[in-house]
Amino acid sequence: MLSQQDLKQIAQKGISQEQIENQLNEFKTGFPFLRLEAAAGIGRGIIAPDADERKKYEDAWNAYKAEGKRVVKFVPASGAASRMFKNMFAFVDADYDVPTTDFEKKYFDSIEKFAFYDALDAACQKNEGKGIKALIAEGNYKAVAANMLKAEGLNYGQLPKGLLLFHKYEDGPRTPMEEHLVEGALYAASNGEAHVHFTVSHEHMELFKAKVAEKADIFAKKYGIKYDITFSEQKPSTDTVAANPDNTPFRNDDGSLLFRPGGHGALIENLNEIQADIIFIKNIDNVVPDRLKPETVEWKQVIAGVLVTLQKKAFEYLRLLDAGASDAQLAEIADFVSKCLCIDAKGKNVDAAYLREKLNRPMRVCGVVKNVGEPGGGPFLTYNQDGTVSLQILESSQIDTNNEEYMKMFTQGTHFNPVDLVCAVKNYKGEPFNLPDFVDKTTGFISSKSKAGKELKALELPGLWNGAMSNWSTVFVEVPLGTFNPVKTVNDLLRDQHQ
Repeated sequence: MLSQQDLKQIAQKGISQEQIENQLNEFKTGFPFLRLEAAAGIGRGIIAPDADERKKYEDAWNAYKAEGKRVVKFVPASGAASRMFKNMFAFVDADYDVPTTDFEKKYFDSIEKFAFYDALDAACQKNEGKGIKALIAEGNYKAVAANMLKAEGLNYGQLPKGLLLFHKYEDGPRTPMEEHLVEGALYAASNGEAHVHFTVSHEHMELFKAKVAEKADIFAKKYGIKYDITFSEQKPSTDTVAANPDNTPFRNDDGSLLFRPGGHGALIENLNEIQADIIFIKNIDNVVPDRLKPETVEWKQVIAGVLVTLQKKAFEYLRLLDAGASDAQLAEIADFVSKCLCIDAKGKNVDAAYLREKLNRPMRVCGVVKNVGEPGGGPFLTYNQDGTVSLQILESSQIDTNNEEYMKMFTQGTHFNPVDLVCAVKNYKGEPFNLPDFVDKTTGFISSKSKAGKELKALELPGLWNGAMSNWSTVFVEVPLGTFNPVKTVNDLLRDQHQ
């Protein structure tokens, strides 16, 4: 099935023949749905700290940072913003010329509220000889939309979200990338330095670097810190081969294999290369203006404090296991694993070996918000490969939609995952974990796509905060809805939280 030319192409990407054969086999077999115990809730896997507890956790975090630990803020930022503008692309291509849908009307009625208004007005002046107001007055709405989307204008249809103008300030508008630099200074700086890492696509790398060169010193001066800003790209070796509907390899017109990015789960490789004690992970578009940042900063410190408090205890217990724990001590450790890490042994022999395995692994604390109907994953108690039950973040694609009980858990779940993670990635001896060792490889998924009008099957790797972290210790903390402000469409920027 694979030619010599195929093998050469595979080798150039740093992928083995065995990996490709495994991927093609996964198209045939599919991935098993996950077995669920229950949706997580308050008192059942989700902590809701009160004011006194929050203060205790914030103090714990600040004390930890004072020890000189290395903290990194990790921001997946490679996604193009094209989906943000789906409605506006449709308007430019529509057979009518004036705003007709509610979305289009809202966009044009509120156009002056967008942080990119002045930049768009300048693009219109340059390309059309008229500003936005004049173009709208003469009914030329499409020229305005086209100047936002197309390369000769702002090129927002092709740029990554991280480089769009999101928020207005007196000293000029800011991109999400800049907002993440500010956040890094406010809660992730240690030793007077903020380490911020962005994963970006190859074609946008220079644009990101240029924006950093333009802005980083301004924020460094403002917050009295130094920045260490780094970038990485998704590795070609994490791409996956595409298949035809009959599960044979999908080929390009020149006969070569078609490879596709393996989804955000591929970023476990990038995360694994970060030199850090603690890593914050947050999506590029979930940012707010400075006036709303205090709540975000407080809760980031709270979840980090929960993490370092739990990690400290886990390390104590691992050293105790090394020294030879008594029966009473083993019972105490088992109680911690069961109650604080929410791992149910499900009748397995809870001996020193079991306890060591469950404690000596990466740990993450995830902020979750009350479910308000946003699309995406949620917190569940889920069966693991070894028969135990632990907390996981699941996507709808991992759940058997024909199982009424599971669908009820998913639709009636009280909480949602906004990708608000803080991770501990070193063991109790101070050595970094090899994160790919903790991926559950059975949690990938297959989706239907097309290329040049031909149907194909695409294979996504276990998601970064789903199966890629399946064998981590996981704890959920309820955080306020005000800390979750994603931008899925351009009109989301008109919400009060982004004004």
